[in-house]
Amino acid sequence: MAAYKFLGFLFLCIVFHLSSSGGIKNLSIVPFNEGFNPLYGELNVIPSEDSKSVQISMDENTSSGFHSKAMYIHGYFGASIKLPENYSAGVVVTFYTTNNQEYPYRHDEIDFEFLGHIDGQEWVVQTNFYGNGSTNRGREERYVLWFDPAKDFHNYGILWTKNRIRYYVDHVPIREVKRVDTMKGDFPAKPMALYGTIWNGSNWATYGGKYKLDLKYGPYIAKFSNFMLNGCPFDPTRKSTRCDDNLGFYDISLHQRIKMKGFRRKYMTYSYCYDNKRYNISLPECLFDSKEFEHLQKFDPWTFGAARRARK
Repeated sequence: MAAYKFLGFLFLCIVFHLSSSGGIKNLSIVPFNEGFNPLYGELNVIPSEDSKSVQISMDENTSSGFHSKAMYIHGYFGASIKLPENYSAGVVVTFYTTNNQEYPYRHDEIDFEFLGHIDGQEWVVQTNFYGNGSTNRGREERYVLWFDPAKDFHNYGILWTKNRIRYYVDHVPIREVKRVDTMKGDFPAKPMALYGTIWNGSNWATYGGKYKLDLKYGPYIAKFSNFMLNGCPFDPTRKSTRCDDNLGFYDISLHQRIKMKGFRRKYMTYSYCYDNKRYNISLPECLFDSKEFEHLQKFDPWTFGAARRARK
């Protein structure tokens, strides 16, 4: 119990630093062997000698992945990731939180999904979330990246609190979702662990499944480092976690919010909030941004050209 109290105190100090500085660059780093275990494909999960990083791979025999040893109820979770090089169509690399092993039919999840790559095309990353098994109401957004994530490590982060989810790329916020009461159980609310995986998503990942996995370019290797597990550790003997209430004080600066809007109006290629063919009435947390809508109409007029801004 003393360990949980210490972790809670440490987390409060970190959150205060986040609130006062408006940044997320100075969080504590967790060695792989201290924070994580292999999930599957153990022979393809290879930590570095100093345990500061790990590589996971997919070959003709297996894919692979890892998960955090602890579960958390809210927090900031991050890692630096280098994606597979060369042709990687159909190869999905993920960085996400979930509790699907504990709640297989009503699990929560918050995702980063990297959707493979072919030469000459831009890299695409997808974010998504759902709560209580609400997978039939997908809340996907997709974006192209302004850099090549296979050339070097780049940082990806997830902030999850009682009332919001925020995604970061290289410390730039790219998406924020605020919980509204009408979302009910769709907002993730149960303790989750952090995961990293690599697997074959040929049937949907790269341009909707147009380009498939080709194992002659394998093995496919993704590398992870600079793990950040700055969350409220879940203690099943306690009904609540004191530190999660303090996450509400964390916010982003006006400058960061402007950068987020700029990113979305330039690099976003899909958002469920504007897809009228999929949702005749937008889901309750959606907020209409005319600049985002105009950008998506130009990028994909078939999907977004006739969208209406209906609301419940």
